Amino acid sequence: MMQVTKNYVVKDYNTMGEKEFTSYVLGIDIGGTNTNLGVAGIKNKRPTLMFSLNFKSQELPSLVPAIKDALNYAKDKHNVEIKNACIGAAGVVSSNKDYAELTHVKWNVNTKEILNETTLNSAFIINDFQAIGYGINLLNYNNKEDIFLVKAGKTNTESPKETKAIIGAGTGLGKSILAYDEHAEAYIPIPSEGGHSDFPAQDDFEIQLLNFIKKLRNISQPITYEELLSGRGIESIYSFLKEISQTKENKYTKEIENATDKAALISKYRTEDKICGETFCLFARYYGRCAKNFVLDTMATGGLFIAGGIATKNKEIFKTKEFLDEFENAHQRKDVLNQTPIYVITNYDVSIYGACFAAMHNILDRRETI
Repeated sequence: MMQVTKNYVVKDYNTMGEKEFTSYVLGIDIGGTNTNLGVAGIKNKRPTLMFSLNFKSQELPSLVPAIKDALNYAKDKHNVEIKNACIGAAGVVSSNKDYAELTHVKWNVNTKEILNETTLNSAFIINDFQAIGYGINLLNYNNKEDIFLVKAGKTNTESPKETKAIIGAGTGLGKSILAYDEHAEAYIPIPSEGGHSDFPAQDDFEIQLLNFIKKLRNISQPITYEELLSGRGIESIYSFLKEISQTKENKYTKEIENATDKAALISKYRTEDKICGETFCLFARYYGRCAKNFVLDTMATGGLFIAGGIATKNKEIFKTKEFLDEFENAHQRKDVLNQTPIYVITNYDVSIYGACFAAMHNILDRRETI
């Protein structure tokens, strides 16, 4: 059930009664566009979401007001007090997990400030893609609401042990590596800043594209994957194709140029407008190249998981020739790529599930019972 209030959108989940849970945690996911907070009840070492609050990141002055709203909602609506939290943040996280400099948001996250200004007793920060990684432990491979199969592999991803990898384009581009931990009996994510690695141009056309993006975005350094595989990357590719084709203004170009979120409209019209379609063909190809390199870097034969709003809304592009041919286009070790299954994560709540899972494991590490 969705409820809209002045500051946030509330989503209540159908869960068991609060008395059935042994403890509660707060999981937070901060992205460049949305900040989501979810409260989960714990039973049998598994978190179950009770409710979540959605805020627009750019409208928040800091994370503290959102946390206060979530804690108040838990107390007022569910008579539950939350003391432990984990925050998944899209940005650079300190080694002590107490501070994050957010990449696409004007404010930062400081757990000392949070603990001083809220009733929480414990809070720590992880990378946003680490949060997704923890969340993968809770996904059902047979549920289309959780997972969309792009390509089956030669391994059984539901039998743990083999390394997995996550990649996802949204406001930025994120990556994480998942290694199975025997003690935790779960996949534990390893943080990565691989989205900021250099894009490897293969021909004159791609060099021309990169030079166009440098000029468009006023960048003097090498162009990274994130400048192509993100919302602004879609806009950049579209602008480049429109310029070199000298496309005349039409109803699509006019609407896109006047839009605040151009990438969303380019996606909307990708099957109707030629330039929008060509944009997503290139986007899919470069996504395949990035995914290929990451799988080979990590030997992620347990599966590649594609996350993010762009993937969820355009999941069909990962079944296209552009993506799949580029993913398997390798001079050596094509066998690794052939055997690696590929999935799109379709569960929007995977990040807050993951943050709740991480908060739960933090409690387990401290007291070994939950």
